Amino acid sequence: MKGIILHGGHGTRLRPLTHTGPKQLLPIANKPMSQYALEDLKKAGVTDIGIIIGDVYPDKVKEYYGDGEKFGVNISYIYQEAPKGISHAIRLCKEFIGDERFIVYLGDNVLRKDLSDYTKKFQSSETDAMILLCEVDDPQRFGIAELDSEPGKIKKIMEKPKNSQSNLAVIGIYFLTPKIFDIIDKLKPSWRGELEITEALQLLMDNGNKITYDAVTGWWKDTGTPEDIIHANKLVLDSIGTENQFLIDDDTQIKEQVVIGKDSTISRDSFVSGPVIIGKNCTIGPAVRIGPYVSIGDNCIIKNCEIENSIIMNESNINSKISIHDSIIAHGSTIKDSIVPKKHKFLLGERSQINL
Repeated sequence: MKGIILHGGHGTRLRPLTHTGPKQLLPIANKPMSQYALEDLKKAGVTDIGIIIGDVYPDKVKEYYGDGEKFGVNISYIYQEAPKGISHAIRLCKEFIGDERFIVYLGDNVLRKDLSDYTKKFQSSETDAMILLCEVDDPQRFGIAELDSEPGKIKKIMEKPKNSQSNLAVIGIYFLTPKIFDIIDKLKPSWRGELEITEALQLLMDNGNKITYDAVTGWWKDTGTPEDIIHANKLVLDSIGTENQFLIDDDTQIKEQVVIGKDSTISRDSFVSGPVIIGKNCTIGPAVRIGPYVSIGDNCIIKNCEIENSIIMNESNINSKISIHDSIIAHGSTIKDSIVPKKHKFLLGERSQINL
């Protein structure tokens, strides 16, 4: 069985964070969001993985993942010249997939429960596709499945319906067989100019093929906005110290829901309230209060401030008497010089400089 991770798209709703790199490399709990997809696939026994890259800094994706050896997988890169839809991206993988069953995982999705049980269910079945469904409050944002009155049967699959009888979103993980390629060849672009995966699944079903579904337990997060990323960061940090903890580096220390990377120091007059993750080689203090729900990347210097429910990326330097909340501060940013304590909410792109 093979895996596909979609790593394209422009991430316009995440600007300025995506002006300097693909959204799937934005960190959640100090790990690129697409790495959660890769680790999910590996844990499910899928180690031959194709990553779909587009024109949004593809070299940064290749630089981070390489050939996959350091992650214990084999990675191939497949180029999509323009964002023409999920089905278009899947069709590009026909040669890579061959005659095997496969899993498609959108690189900006994070799933609480790993794929192992779902994968076993799909592998042992004779179904031609399996989708995962999750209840959502805003179904107009997602592909939606309506279920039939007959147990276990899907009635209809629609893309972002304005009015729907269902609130079951088709999440960005698809279990497929090579039958999908011939179906995609019959599609025409939607009003968005894309080949829609929901239309492909509906057509697969209309042609008499069997599609099954499973319900997601725990949580699932589509990280399309800054607020989504901050919320996903919170959900992942909540796993610290539990048996279902997400993978972290071997050389880190964990104490009372606080993960501290190698060679990082925290001054005696500073206070950290978990769940929090602090990367490697960081200097925390003096006079710092961090937490809860804060991720601080590697090589950061944090002084004289309070930070809550925020993501601070690698090599950032904050030395300012301010209170930061609900913020994302990108790689290499600097905030300094405030002498009056104030509460601030930031969304800063890479290497931003703020003098208050």
